[in-house]
Amino acid sequence: MEKVLDVLVIGGNRYVGKRLIARLLAEGHRVTVLNRGSSPPPAGVEHLRADRDDERSLTDALGSRVFDAVVDQVCYTPRQAAIARRVFAGRTRRYVMTSTVEVYEYEDSPVLVREEAVEPSTVAVDLDLPWDDPAFLEAHYGEGKRQAEAVLAAGPEFESTVVRVAHVLGGDDDFTGRLAHYAERIRTGEPIAVPAVNRPATYAYVEEIARFLAWAAGEDFTGPVNAASCGVLSTEELCAAVAAHVPGRRAEFRAVEVGEVSPFSFRRAYGMDNGRATRLGFTFGDARQWLPRAVAETLGKGD
Repeated sequence: MEKVLDVLVIGGNRYVGKRLIARLLAEGHRVTVLNRGSSPPPAGVEHLRADRDDERSLTDALGSRVFDAVVDQVCYTPRQAAIARRVFAGRTRRYVMTSTVEVYEYEDSPVLVREEAVEPSTVAVDLDLPWDDPAFLEAHYGEGKRQAEAVLAAGPEFESTVVRVAHVLGGDDDFTGRLAHYAERIRTGEPIAVPAVNRPATYAYVEEIARFLAWAAGEDFTGPVNAASCGVLSTEELCAAVAAHVPGRRAEFRAVEVGEVSPFSFRRAYGMDNGRATRLGFTFGDARQWLPRAVAETLGKGD
C-alpha cells in the first residue's frame, strides 16, 4: 500500500477541487480543506476557515499543523504566493499550485507548447501592482499566475510544482457556462462567432485533472508541468459534440475579423505539450475519446 499522506487543499469548494478531495479520500489519504467557509466540505475532511489573503488569519487557522503536501487551488497573484511561502515554510514538504494554460498567453506556436516556453525563474515579479482590484486581476489573469509561479519557484522553503491546466470540460457542475452557450446558440439557430482564422486548443477532462493533482501531491518532481489530454480540438468539433444533444440542429458559424468571439475559439494557437507529465509517469487520455461523455454530463444528458 502506498504511503498515507496528510494533504491540505486550499480552496476545493467546487468543480475540480471537490473531485480532488474525493479522490484523495478514496485513496486513503488524510485531507484538510482551508477556505473561507462559504460551503461545507465533504464528510471525513477537517475544515479550516481563513482568508488566504490575510497572513495572520491563515497562520492562526493552521495552528501547529504540518502536512506532507499542500494543493493550492486558488493562488492567483504573486502576493498570495508570497504569503504562502512565508506561512508554509516548515509546515509542508511539498507545494502544488494549480496554474493555467493562460501563462502562455504570449505564445503563438504552430506546435504544442512545452513548459520551458515560460520559465518561472525568468518572470519579473511586481508585488505593487493592484492585485487586490478584481477588475485588474481579471484582465491580468495569466500574468497573475505567471508571477505567482515565479514567487513559488524562488523559494527554498519547500519543494514546489505548478500544474498548468488546460481548459477543463465535463461534469454536471461546470460553472463556466461555455458549452451551454454553444447549446443555446445551436438550439436557436444563432450563428457562433469565431475568428476568421480559428485555432484549435488542448483540453482536459475534469476527472482527469483531479486525478493528476492527487497524483502530483504524492510525487517529488518540481517545476512547471503541463496538464492536458492528448490531441487538440477545434471549435467545430466541440460544437458537433454539443449539437448531438440538440435534435435536428447543427452549428452555424460566423467568421469575424475583430470583436468578441465564442468561448472556445482562438485567434492564436492554444495547445500544450504533455510530454513531461508522460515522462514523469502519468498518462493522459485522448480528448476525442472523453469529449462525448464530458458534453453529455455538462448538458445534463449523462447516464
